Amino acid sequence: MRKERPLPAIADLPRLNAAQLQAVHRLLFGAEHPIANCQHLRRKIAWHLQAEKEGGLPEVVRQRAIAIAREVPLRVRITENLSKRQPQIPADQALMSTVVQIRDARLPMPGSLIVKKYKDRTLVVKVLDDAFEYEGRRYKSLSNIAAAITGTHWNGFAFFGVDKEARRAS
Repeated sequence: MRKERPLPAIADLPRLNAAQLQAVHRLLFGAEHPIANCQHLRRKIAWHLQAEKEGGLPEVVRQRAIAIAREVPLRVRITENLSKRQPQIPADQALMSTVVQIRDARLPMPGSLIVKKYKDRTLVVKVLDDAFEYEGRRYKSLSNIAAAITGTHWNGFAFFGVDKEARRAS
């Protein structure tokens, strides 16, 4: 009779090297992970051990998450990764779609605030889904707000420094 090795505790995972992590992965999932990235393996194994201990997600929650994911308009699956998919996953169950950009990538998410100091004033602009709000009024663009504040035409992204923030974030 084969004696199985005990699984390590989550706290022990940081001390394991790549070969040891692959051995634990083999025990848990029946195969080595195709990528020997220690950080990724630690996270995957820790998640699995914690889910096993705590019971994981209830089936109702899993099904609800799947239903939400199917309804979300932005599902990111990069087409070229289909060729790298795991052979156990049938192609008809692999999901592919393209990303359609519907917002200017330089803009913060709706609900965000853009704050700028200008002539001893603090300007606060709220980003809405399809507009901006400044001092209780809705504006179609940041340029319109900048023009209302300064009295001259400005590029709204430049005035509020949004383009610099977007470049710094990427």
